[in-house]
Amino acid sequence: MSGFDLIGIGIGPANLSLAALSEPITEVRSQFLDSKPEFRWHPGLMLPDSQLTVTYFRDLVTLVDPRSKFSFLNFLVESGRAFRFLEANGLSCSRREFEQYYQWAAAQLPSLRWGKRVESVFLTDDGFRITTEGGDASTARNLVLGTGAEPRLPNFAKAFEGERVVHSSNLTVTRPEWKGRRVLVVGSGQSGAEVVHHILSDDNRLPSSLTWTSSHIGFQPLDDSPFTNEWFSPNFVGYFNGLPAARRAEIVREQHSAGGDGVTDELLGSVYRRLYHLDHVLRSDMAHRLLACRRAVGLERSGSEVVVDLRDVNRGDVERLPVDLVIFCTGYHNPIPEYLKPIQDKLSIEDGTFLVRPDYSVEVDGPEDLRIYVQGFAESSHGINDTLLSLASWRSAGIVNSVVGREVYRVDGGTTTVAWQ
Repeated sequence: MSGFDLIGIGIGPANLSLAALSEPITEVRSQFLDSKPEFRWHPGLMLPDSQLTVTYFRDLVTLVDPRSKFSFLNFLVESGRAFRFLEANGLSCSRREFEQYYQWAAAQLPSLRWGKRVESVFLTDDGFRITTEGGDASTARNLVLGTGAEPRLPNFAKAFEGERVVHSSNLTVTRPEWKGRRVLVVGSGQSGAEVVHHILSDDNRLPSSLTWTSSHIGFQPLDDSPFTNEWFSPNFVGYFNGLPAARRAEIVREQHSAGGDGVTDELLGSVYRRLYHLDHVLRSDMAHRLLACRRAVGLERSGSEVVVDLRDVNRGDVERLPVDLVIFCTGYHNPIPEYLKPIQDKLSIEDGTFLVRPDYSVEVDGPEDLRIYVQGFAESSHGINDTLLSLASWRSAGIVNSVVGREVYRVDGGTTTVAWQ
């Protein structure tokens, strides 16, 4: 059985950042495990025109170690595309190209182990013992959980998931047919807008009708203004983390409703222009309805149809909408991983959520030098940035510092325009 200082479970952008920042630290022996055969980034929603919603400076390493060989800029240089990229894209980047960057970095990290599904985590005298499918076992004094979020499908829809009821996270995997069909897209965030844009993009595959619903008062833009972006700074996280739990919950709701769940201006404009073009230039036969203040509250199958109940959140009345295909763009959630069941009673958990300390560790009922850190499980304690790319490198750098016991990377965040502290 192999022993490590640190084992990461799951290799998404967060733990890939941690692996990249750990790589030059000789006193940390690390290993990262993932069930996938290779690095993939939301493959079921990798649509042709999808763009990053953050700057590429928020890559694996740059904001804490701009000299790292794992930076996005180094990827551009090493792949011989730096000048053409800047001319073609400026400060924007497609999600597909950013996935290529992640894959390029992953190929240089020997600590990554693919095809290793973690089954259980146990607590022993030697630390945490991690067993994988097939019986392999390793031990570590520090665990970092980065297994990612699971698609959130409404409970009333789960029994019907299949050819006619899909979650957006599986769209390019299931490849449902919408040509000539009645389609309903539920959810008005970035993924909902990307799905609608994709459906409308091909004149030869248009549905007979398209309904797009938002539970908000409209189809809201993502607030990308500089003062709002200071929510995604280390100083704001420190301020937020020190607030009472009830107030933190209120702020998270405020942040989501103020634009955290919104859509980029460019994409909203593109969808609007496309609908105008279909209506007035092409004079398309496709019918469309964009319904604000509607929440899907029920679903049933009726022969080959799917009937969805849409409630007006203001008036309370319910419309029963028959369609051929429903695409739920209803986000993700982070349940406690099943592999932690053997030690779950030794972890600080309340209402199904980890109680996370400022350094992203969870208190463990065991030896003081054993630590479990979480990436993507701390929105309630650290804010809406927790599941986003915005602070991935900063959070990973803090975990490295905590594991090593000294400041390897500067994580004070520098100054902000808003005085959070």
